[in-house]
Amino acid sequence: MYQYISPINEMADSPLNTAASVYKALAHSARLRIVAAVRDGELCVCQLTALLGLAPSTVSAHLAELKAVGLLAERREGRWVYYAIAPGDAAAIVTRVLPGLDGDPTVEADAEAVRRLRAIPVAEFCALDAGGRVRAAAPSDGSTAP
Repeated sequence: MYQYISPINEMADSPLNTAASVYKALAHSARLRIVAAVRDGELCVCQLTALLGLAPSTVSAHLAELKAVGLLAERREGRWVYYAIAPGDAAAIVTRVLPGLDGDPTVEADAEAVRRLRAIPVAEFCALDAGGRVRAAAPSDGSTAP
């Protein structure tokens, strides 16, 4: 029986595999919207969730995929988690991809929404529910009454 042994290790990290992973991560409209939204600075997860109009778990999964391939960097500050474009090779790819989104109505609407989001302090914004009302805080005595 003949056994083939490859002269290269296709499973090892290589520029080709890295680029394929990055472009695969960008091959979803929600992830492209996230990358476009944070191109001018970091945003908190709650801001991104509101912007996309998706469930927090879905947004977290998209963020995890973008972070795993090195496109996004994460920063924690207290209870808030912020995401921004990661420095390095992945950032260079992002700068080549994003101009292709110029003029897209969704990306333009997102950019306007991000400007409004940045005007509201994160702690204040994240305390609001989807209807713009302050979320009811859990009672400190452990009861379930509002």
